[in-house]
Formats: sequence, structure tokens, C-alpha cells
Amino acid sequence: MSFLGFSSYYKNHLKDFAILAKSLYRICDQQTVFEMTQERIEAYEKIRKALTEAPLLLIPDWNTPFKLYIDACEDGLGAALHQVQIIDDKPTEGPVCYISRQIQSIEARYGASQMECLCLV
Repeated sequence: MSFLGFSSYYKNHLKDFAILAKSLYRICDQQTVFEMTQERIEAYEKIRKALTEAPLLLIPDWNTPFKLYIDACEDGLGAALHQVQIIDDKPTEGPVCYISRQIQSIEARYGASQMECLCLV
């Protein structure tokens, strides 16, 4: 639980955090027996690696347009806010923020278009 608490603090710095952490969050459920399955070990390792290799987030420039990328799948919703900024005299697109969350049980019934729209809410 403490690992999830620590890594959740940085979730906006990690792409698809909710999807990566899904199997670990299931351990927190009262009805789930604590067992470190191969899937959970792999999720732990992916998050640990992502924390040490996370891309630098750009500081938002409010005078420059933003680009919003969204993605939805059966495991979760994700969005990335990007911006093109001049870095080392070259226009470079980079992330300003990442947002993700797991799908609620009722949302799992949505079609592809509804899921993509759900990313915008």
C-alpha cells in the first residue's frame, strides 16, 4: 500500500499510471487475498522503472497552444496534454501533464466512441 501511495503522488508524471497500477490496486480490496502474482510483480517493476525514467514535464506556456491526446481501453482512460516549445533552438513537442484513471464497472459497457468521449470529462 505504501508503494501505491508513493507512486500515486507522481501519477500525473507517468503515462497510463492507472492502467499500470490496476492489478496492484486490486490487492487493496477487502475481498482480495494478498498474493504477489507474476502480473502484480510485473506491474510493480513497470511502475518502479517508469518512476526512474519518467520524462521531464514541460512548464506550461499559457501563450502557446496545447495539444490533448486521449486514449480509452477496457482497462482505463488516459490523456496527455502536450505543447510545442522551443528547446535548444528547436521546436520540440513534450508532455505538460498526464492524467489517467481506471474504468468503473458501469463504464465498461460503453462503446468505443463513448469511452473516447469519457476521456474528455
